[in-house]
Amino acid sequence: MVGFDEQLLQLLDKLTGQRSNRQIIPIVGMGGIGKTTLAQNAYEHSLIVHHFDIRTWVTISQKYNVKQLLLQLLSENNSQMDEQLLGQKLHKILWGRRYLIVTDDIWSIEAWEEVCRFFPDNNNGSRIVVTTRISNVATHFDSLLFELSFLDEDQSWDLFCKKTFGEVGCPLELEDIGKEIVQKCKGLPLSIYVIGGLLGRSHKTQEYWKIISKDLISNLNLEKDENCSSILSLSYTYLPPHLKPCFLYVGIFPEDHEIIVSQLIKLWVAEGFIKPNKAQSLEDIARGYLNDLVDRNLILKHKLGSNGRIKFCKIHDLLRDLSLKAAQKDEFMCMMEDIPQGIERERRIVCNRKEALHTLQLASLTRTLVTSIHGRLSNNRLLRVMLFNNIGKRNFLRWHSVDQVNTRYLAYNELTYFRSFFLVKLPSSIDVLWNLQTIIIKREIKAPSEIWEMRQLRHVDIWGLNLPDPPQNGDQNHDGIVLQNLQTLMSVINFVWSEEACKRVVNLRKLNIVYGRHSKRSNDYSLHNICKYLHKLESLKCSSYGLDNVLQKLTFPSSLKKLYLVRSKADWKDLTVIGSLPNLEVLKIDHLSAREPAVWNPVEGEFLHLKFLLIQFCDLVNWNADSSHFPVLEKLFLKRMDILDEIPLDIGEIPTLGLIHVCWCSESAAISAMKIAEEQENACNEGLQVRVVIDGKEKLESFQEKMKQSEDDEPSSTYNFQVGLY
Repeated sequence: MVGFDEQLLQLLDKLTGQRSNRQIIPIVGMGGIGKTTLAQNAYEHSLIVHHFDIRTWVTISQKYNVKQLLLQLLSENNSQMDEQLLGQKLHKILWGRRYLIVTDDIWSIEAWEEVCRFFPDNNNGSRIVVTTRISNVATHFDSLLFELSFLDEDQSWDLFCKKTFGEVGCPLELEDIGKEIVQKCKGLPLSIYVIGGLLGRSHKTQEYWKIISKDLISNLNLEKDENCSSILSLSYTYLPPHLKPCFLYVGIFPEDHEIIVSQLIKLWVAEGFIKPNKAQSLEDIARGYLNDLVDRNLILKHKLGSNGRIKFCKIHDLLRDLSLKAAQKDEFMCMMEDIPQGIERERRIVCNRKEALHTLQLASLTRTLVTSIHGRLSNNRLLRVMLFNNIGKRNFLRWHSVDQVNTRYLAYNELTYFRSFFLVKLPSSIDVLWNLQTIIIKREIKAPSEIWEMRQLRHVDIWGLNLPDPPQNGDQNHDGIVLQNLQTLMSVINFVWSEEACKRVVNLRKLNIVYGRHSKRSNDYSLHNICKYLHKLESLKCSSYGLDNVLQKLTFPSSLKKLYLVRSKADWKDLTVIGSLPNLEVLKIDHLSAREPAVWNPVEGEFLHLKFLLIQFCDLVNWNADSSHFPVLEKLFLKRMDILDEIPLDIGEIPTLGLIHVCWCSESAAISAMKIAEEQENACNEGLQVRVVIDGKEKLESFQEKMKQSEDDEPSSTYNFQVGLY
């Protein structure tokens, strides 16, 4: 960790020290100084993962919701419980266990007091790390502060070179001008990161860098008291034109929000920010834009998906402030904190004030609306993007399919746990939205036959979609329309995949199908046609609650890269069909019900490209495999495998394997994971991490006792092995 190695060692020592009482450790410093980075490096350190039973992280920010904070701490998305019950649940989980909690970005004592009452002092070495930029908040805890200071000249230069040139190092001819630019950053890590991202993607010539340096000096002279703001502003100024609106658009999301990358990409496409080319889809081009902004350090990677791509991203709050400031200056977007005058001319509006409905009615030129407001917007007929942070009610769906005929993106992202189980019918007038590209609804919907006529549809993401059969070609009112642009279709309930239906959606890339307990036999759904016609399908999730012989009836296209099977009734030997898929990289198996003895004997030559394997809630007893069966596997996740005898020890020999995660499995499976870790550590394989999560304190103590006995018999440090408790 460039510039903070000493502080990291001190923090690790403080976290693992001998004092048994619960300790609060504040990290204080200005925005962009590296508080969160320091806390994150400690949080993820193998010493810390091994030391604490429980680790959890919560980001609080200036505006916070106590229930959402508690859900973060519990690693849950939704709950019907109120704050008090959630807090009691958290307290019960933490009670008697050594825990580490990071409360990131606290702005007030009140925010701390809302959650700290649920953090018990177990007198067992529990620790709480608090990051804040407010000195009064940091001193409130009456404990030793970690006060971060600016980087010195050498540290600043090292960080700049790392971000700009990687391992190559700075060319000699750029060293003088580079050091001149770095000096302007005055040791602030965020500024160095961003300027490094700018120059790392630019022409690496003296002439170009001198232009950057000159503009930087000019900006600093204009904003003498806002050094960081000036440097960040320069990074925006030098963005290529096609990336500027994409960066500004990230400001529509709340501070510290985990942004779903797939949603962001769909929004960029709907807004028309993406320049098309013949070689790629708009979504693939948009992902390239995202990666470019990440490389420039303007957007942060937050979480990766099972396929290794960025699934969630975030933006530093100082960079978000920059985007909002630039958006206001360029009249790109309006954040309605109050009810301003002149809103009639705003093109994009973010507003969650309920009393602003009448004012929004006046914004007849608005193209984008992000809101939680309930009501009809009959005057806003130019709207292209409508993102509602609430449930899609029957009236809303009818109004918005009549009033907003230019809509390209329509989403209802409810904020509460409650999902209505009452079926809601989309109106037949939905086809009036002839420009609609994306529709997202978090409830069960019955679609009209007119949905087959919506040629511009790209993404249909509905919690439960009852899709009618497409009209027959013989129908004089329909000409067999092919939805050429449709890439995503989820989650379709009990649908018959006739040849006619498959021919309409030949370009699908992502498909989620669900068959309920009262559905027909699998051969009645023509599942074999999926392989016959959907040659571009890359991701398939099939949930078959009670449906027999799915793997025997559902054939898979060779294009498939990701497969998720839920509640399938099949034998482990049937997985040979899946193992032969030439492009499969991700396989998730959930609740596989085998009729024959629960033994899996993979065949050599299968799963040749599989990188990610998840098996959970399955009655697997014996798994006989070695490194030749999954030759490029990178991550293995096992969850709730209660009767699994052991993980094949030779799995650890796979050269690409970086992680084995065993959660709530049998004790024998956990012990085999420990043996794999020991063998690989003895073989000097430092690249493999093995993590075990035990369900229950008594089970953890039993497991630790057996680990101790094993170490007495054959001592091992097992630094790559981590065990914890949930």
